[in-house]
Amino acid sequence: VQLQASGGGLVQAGGSLRLSCAVSGSTFSINVMGWYRQAPGKQRDMVARISGSAVTNYADFVKGRFTISRDNAKNTVYLQMNSLKPEDTAVYYCNALIFGKGTYWGQGTEVTVSS
Repeated sequence: VQLQASGGGLVQAGGSLRLSCAVSGSTFSINVMGWYRQAPGKQRDMVARISGSAVTNYADFVKGRFTISRDNAKNTVYLQMNSLKPEDTAVYYCNALIFGKGTYWGQGTEVTVSS
């Protein structure tokens, strides 16, 4: 099972980015998909998660600014990030819980927000 994340980059404060993460190599159902982030010297934090039935939950620090969605036909999860702040700078990792197989992580995509 592989998770391939993309869409990171450098953006000015107030700008937007859209992250994508495609899951391949699994014929099992993907349950929860999510995004986490880790800033230098800090722990990895949950940003947003979405279940197979599209129930979502968000960290308080992104509510109202970020939106998570998924395309089950493509086994892909997205994170639309608006109104970005310098404190959103981090490496963003996607995550997938696959029934019968376990939890998998993508390689991370770097997001840098300049002030």
